Amino acid sequence: MSVSRNMYKSIGVMLSKYPILTITGPRQSGKTTMLKNMFPNYRYVNLENPDMRSYAERDPNGFFSEFDKYVIFDEVQRVPILFSYLQSIVDDSGIMGQFILSGSQNFHLMQNITQSLAGRIAIFKLFPFDFSELKSRNWLDEDDYLTNLLKGFYPAIYDRDIPTKTFYNNYIQTYVQRDVTELINIHDLRSFQNFLGLCAARAGQLLNLNALANECGISQPTAKSWLTALENSYIVFLLHPYHKNFSKRIVKTPKLYFYDTGLLCHLLKIGRKDQLHTHPFKGALFENAMIAEYVKQMYHNDDVRGIWFWRDAVGHEVDLMIEKGSLIDEESDRFELVEFKASMTIMPEMFNGLAYFENLSNWKNIKKTLVYGGNATQNRTAGKVMPWKEFGQTL
Repeated sequence: MSVSRNMYKSIGVMLSKYPILTITGPRQSGKTTMLKNMFPNYRYVNLENPDMRSYAERDPNGFFSEFDKYVIFDEVQRVPILFSYLQSIVDDSGIMGQFILSGSQNFHLMQNITQSLAGRIAIFKLFPFDFSELKSRNWLDEDDYLTNLLKGFYPAIYDRDIPTKTFYNNYIQTYVQRDVTELINIHDLRSFQNFLGLCAARAGQLLNLNALANECGISQPTAKSWLTALENSYIVFLLHPYHKNFSKRIVKTPKLYFYDTGLLCHLLKIGRKDQLHTHPFKGALFENAMIAEYVKQMYHNDDVRGIWFWRDAVGHEVDLMIEKGSLIDEESDRFELVEFKASMTIMPEMFNGLAYFENLSNWKNIKKTLVYGGNATQNRTAGKVMPWKEFGQTL
């Protein structure tokens, strides 16, 4: 059973504007399935296949002569030599939408694109399911966000009804470790597994690389290299602090998040919903889920915006700042401020961080939103109250 992905429309628009389209994103996010569904008349070539990869590497001209005009190349970053040939082919043909490239290693893929295909390619990122995609198949538990947070959002869990624990055990062993070891040389896989678990324990927190390295027993440069590899494999991402200094004491360190909360819960050894009700990480997991959801919605709808958090040295914080307007707008019109609370009960003090920032910045008419674990929408003087399941869907 295939799910219609929100990216379909954006890809369809760009197909007539660029000769090459690239779809990147984490492994098992549904790239191959989506492309085969969207483009049944394209020839599909998987460069994970060792015979096909060897042919492409040894005889590129012969390799390209095998195909008609329209081709999907999956895991194309495995054969870097192809990018130069693609450049000359599309320059000569002038055909829009001639090639579609797919890959799951962002660093190698983007490195080759910027070197050979700049100006000829439209780039999309496909992540695991977002809320609206799950809703389209009645797979989203709209009454309990904990169920979704724990289960995760990778398509195979839903399409093939794979138990969550089984999926993530295999995912870590089959994909995460392999991708990371291909990007960097890891001598001690056990230390890397420990590092991954320590990253999970810091989800939603300020990133302290020195502390992370010390606890893992590795050097700070090694920790930075491993973290970058996890970013390039679409396992984690960093949210950076808003740059404007109102009080001279703002935090300048990024926060660490995981793209998928199912993987995050698995790494934290949380396997049952009853564990989450009173778990000390519940708030951080909810915040991670909501910010990851917004990132997915942005990319799936091809509407990428600037996002940040804000925090000062004494702990006043805005969980998420979303750039809504243009750079020439007044700052108060440009941003939406968002606070995340896992509770299903709304308390007045939940708006304190948003109110503090509004007073400090002196911005007027700021849009303030509290996203919480309940199901009611409210418009209050302090800000809008939004249920978790609706967040991001106004993109």
